[in-house]
Formats: sequence, structure tokens, C-alpha cells
Amino acid sequence: MNRNLKSVGQSVAAVVFIVLVSLVYRVMTMDPSYMPAQASTISTAALTAQIPDGAQDVDMVRRGQYLVRVGDCASCHTMDGGAFLAGGLALNTPFGTIYSTNLTSDVDVGVGRWSADQFYDALHHGKSMSGQNLYPAMPYPYMTQTTRMDSDAIFAFLKTIPAAHVQARSNDLPFPFNVRLLVSGWNAANFKEGEFKPDPSQSEAWNRGSYLVNGLGHCAACHSPKSVTEGDKSGHAFQGGTLDSWTAPDLTGNTRTGLGSWNADDIVEYLSTGRNAHANAGGSMAEVVAFSTSIMTKPDLEAIATYLKALPAGPDVTATAADAGAMKRGAEIYSDACSSCHMADGKGQPRLFPPLPGNAVAQQNDPTGVLHIILAGDRTAPTDVRPSPLAMPSFGWKLTDREIADVSTFIRNSWGNKATSITESQVAKLRKTLQLGTDTAKEPTDTNPPSAPKATTVGASG
Repeated sequence: MNRNLKSVGQSVAAVVFIVLVSLVYRVMTMDPSYMPAQASTISTAALTAQIPDGAQDVDMVRRGQYLVRVGDCASCHTMDGGAFLAGGLALNTPFGTIYSTNLTSDVDVGVGRWSADQFYDALHHGKSMSGQNLYPAMPYPYMTQTTRMDSDAIFAFLKTIPAAHVQARSNDLPFPFNVRLLVSGWNAANFKEGEFKPDPSQSEAWNRGSYLVNGLGHCAACHSPKSVTEGDKSGHAFQGGTLDSWTAPDLTGNTRTGLGSWNADDIVEYLSTGRNAHANAGGSMAEVVAFSTSIMTKPDLEAIATYLKALPAGPDVTATAADAGAMKRGAEIYSDACSSCHMADGKGQPRLFPPLPGNAVAQQNDPTGVLHIILAGDRTAPTDVRPSPLAMPSFGWKLTDREIADVSTFIRNSWGNKATSITESQVAKLRKTLQLGTDTAKEPTDTNPPSAPKATTVGASG
């Protein structure tokens, strides 16, 4: 009894310590985003290659190959230009840099020496082969829902991946985050283990969608706001999040910031092709589409759509009226720099240049996504169905922080859109985070609105 009380006390103390240190860290860095680096040239060949009929455990290996697609394992466990699933990708979390592990069949640094039981412990309990706590950069809080049959299938496929002797780099975590014991406290606050249990009151499609979205797909890892300890904020599932200086939009039924205006077919089209009549998949979502959803089966995509469309609408945030001066200046900039692709009425050319009226990314409560696109540009995910890698050019070199704030405010509050205004300091902060250099465009020296920039040749989403 006393031993149990002591264990509980240690976990509580660890949680309190993490919270306090997290608060200090956030205040010092002023950057709450979770920022995994991106791998842009991963080949999908191993994810789609035909497993020969005569292969050992062929049915299980084929199932595992498909589930690795569902889990989007390649995006985090494959470096740009590196061996497939050999790890080493830097995941820059608010607590330091964590490097993804080697999942190839290598017996020294991969999963070659692992057992199926140990692999299941990693997914289900967040434990390494030696029984240590894994850092939650590995999404075991979601993978825990994976059934034992699916875990064994994934492991069987990983054992067929050619060995790549790529030693994982040591994590770069400052004290006290390099003390793995603290993960026990994090788990006590944020982790509830357990395999998925179907809801008998829901349809088969809903249950399949719930399993994919909440489990292997780990959609909430990006699309839910985080608490001070970087766990999912209770009661706010799928209401949008921020990572890698991008916005992962609201997935609830909110008609302004979420999927309220999308139907199930829209969701399936977006996940399978990387675009639809409402939006193009860019930023971190481009990899999810390229290496996961675009190579999933249509029934599974339909199940995901069924589940997402059943999510209740998240709350709306009241936005004050935008400043008239900012709207006027923003309109001039938009007319000169944006209307050639997105058109004067903002309607763009759906499936090529995304429409802006009702655009969820543009209206997110956190404007990081739309500012990132304007500052640094973006690229739509190429897929087999729509292979053209459409691009939005960067305007960070050309527009001042004030001009970007004004045009963003205009986009967020025109054509029926409604969202908070953007400040110059918000743009300056993100510019610094993206390491785009200082605001070098010439600022106006008088009180008149700045003139719109000269027209330029813009890319596909400009």
C-alpha cells in the first residue's frame, strides 16, 4: 500500500515538475509549436511494391505493408534521401530534438533483434526493447489502440525491409527533459493505454474510421490543440493545432474553420488526390497524403470520412471587426499580387489554385498556416491521380511584415470570411522562426497607405 502511494506521489510530482518547466520553456522561447523536420523525397516504392505470392507469411506481410501506409511511418522514419525507414529524422519538439529510430531489419540498430511482443509493447505501452519509456514523439498515445493482430502484421512487414545499418543519433534534450523517468509523469497526465474497442451503437464504417483516425492514423497528434505538457488538450479533440510552424486545421463540423462545408466525398477526394474543390494539401499534410492516404483503399477513406463528418462542431471564436485601414491596404496588395491566380473574387480555380471564400486554413483561429504560406510559399502534394506538384511562391522576400499582415487580414475577412486581424509583430515572429531573414522590404515613411507591390510572375497557388 505504502509502495503504491509512493509511486503515485512520484508520478504526480513528475507531472507538476514537467508543467512548471514547460511554462518556463514556453515563456523563454515564445514558440509553442511542435516542429518536425520534413522529408520531401521519400519513395513510395516499398509501400506499394507487390509482395510475391511465395513469400513467407505473405498475407500477414501484405497486411503489415498496408498498415505502415495507414500509420504514415515513412514520413518520420525516413530521412530525405536516406534508406527507407532507417530513421534519423530530426523531430524538433518544444523540449528539444528527438531523432526517429531505425525500423529496418538490421539486427544491431533496427528491429532485427526485436520480438513481436516487444514491438507490441512499443506501440501499446510506449516501451523500448529494453523496457525504457519511449518519448512521446513516437505517437504511442494513439498507436496504443492498434490491435495485436495489426501490430504483428506491421512487425512482419518491417522484418522484410532490407537492413540499413544507420545508427540513430543521440537525442538533443536539455536537462531535465533528458531524464526518461519524467516520461512516467507525462504518461500519468496524458496517456491512456488500451486497444480499440468498437462502439456497438455505431456503424461498421464509423468504427473503422474511428480506429484509423484515432489509432494508426494518429490524426489528433497534429489536429488537436496541446496542453502545457504538449499532451492533447482535454475536451478539444480535433479542433486544430500547430506544428512545424504550420496550422493543422480544425477537423470538426465547424463551418468556418472545420469541415462543416465539406461532404464525405470531398474528404475522400482530398485524402486520395491531395486536393478538392475546397483546398489543396500542403505543408505537413502534403506528406501525409503522399505517403499515406493517397495509397489507402477507398473503403478506408470513406470510413475516415464517415467518422470525421460525425464529429460535432467545435466552438467558434468571436472576432472583432478588422481595421478599415488594414483592409484597404490589404485589398490593394491582394489585387496586385494574388488575384492573378486566386481571382478578384477569391474563387480561384478549384483543384489548381484554392478558393479563398470559406477557406478553413485562412480562417483558423491560429493564423500560423496562412502566414507561413504567404511568407515561405507552399507546394501541393503530388499524387498518382494528380501528379502536378503545384506551387505557391514565397512573398517573404518582397512584402514587408506590415504588408503581409494587411493582406492576411484582408483574406481572413473578405468574401464572408471572418477571423482575427493579423499584426505586424506576428508576421515578424514567424519570419524569424522560419529563418527568412529580416524584413528588408522598404517600409513607408509617411502616413499614407503603402503602395501595392509591382506585379510578379507567380506559381500555381499564388
